[in-house]
Amino acid sequence: MRIRIFEPIYRQVMVWSRHRLAPVYLGLISFAESSFFPVPVDVMLAPMVLAKRSAAWRFAFIATITSVLGGIAGYFIGMYLFDSMGQWMLDAYHAHERFEQVQALFSEYGVWIVFIAGFTPIPYKVFTIASGVIGVALIPFVIASLFGRAGRFFLVSAIICWGGPAIEDSLEKWVERIGWATLLLIVCGLGISKMA
Repeated sequence: MRIRIFEPIYRQVMVWSRHRLAPVYLGLISFAESSFFPVPVDVMLAPMVLAKRSAAWRFAFIATITSVLGGIAGYFIGMYLFDSMGQWMLDAYHAHERFEQVQALFSEYGVWIVFIAGFTPIPYKVFTIASGVIGVALIPFVIASLFGRAGRFFLVSAIICWGGPAIEDSLEKWVERIGWATLLLIVCGLGISKMA
């Protein structure tokens, strides 16, 4: 008997993505992901675009704006609450080493690293908090965040729109294998980082 964990989760997310309050959920997840929440926005954005492709750009816009607002919250956590809340978050996510790496990246690339982090799957919250700790100027931080986050969310929406039903069929067929493969990669990555 095969254990199916990711398929039911995927089906539930698809149900949520069709809910009338889905844009509100998307905004909340997007805000939280930029400052303290570990789940990536794409988990909600992609199914919402699949469910209603005509609203893809609106969903990407909501995700972008709320993510930047969440990034500003992360920035102020780093600036004013790092000794209490910021340290607690780094402990909770075992991110002290990554945080030190991010600080080194800031010294090398400056505010450009915020743009890169906003666009890629790198945990954005670490960069938003680090920006506040280091004292990156707020306006360049917001501009870099805006372009980075918009680039990512509009690209995800465009790919899902372009693929449409074919992507939905593929996801439904492969979601269990993708989920287990991702979990295995995370476990291997954690193991390698502890040995290093």
